[in-house]
Amino acid sequence: MIDLKKLQKEIYQNKIDKNFNVKDVDLEFDLTRGELDEAQEAHQQKRSDLREELADVAIYLLGLAEILKVDLEREIVEKVSKNKKRRYKKINREQVDVDKQNIK
Repeated sequence: MIDLKKLQKEIYQNKIDKNFNVKDVDLEFDLTRGELDEAQEAHQQKRSDLREELADVAIYLLGLAEILKVDLEREIVEKVSKNKKRRYKKINREQVDVDKQNIK
């Protein structure tokens, strides 16, 4: 199993070592969105680099989490646990949280 905490710190250190941005948080959000767009484009065009594009998304997200001092591993584990307890109902192609939206 991968240690996300360690990987998050390693990604951040690589950003430092390569003189990549670690200060402009809005830019990092934009770059992360850009990587997600590239992954979607790779999927739509059935390109062979889809896996690499998805990896780029994860790398940017982990780097952003380290910049923001967020333990992404812990947050993911907590969110997965929370999601397991939620009840969903499909409405117009979207799964909606029944309890959050007060839907019966």
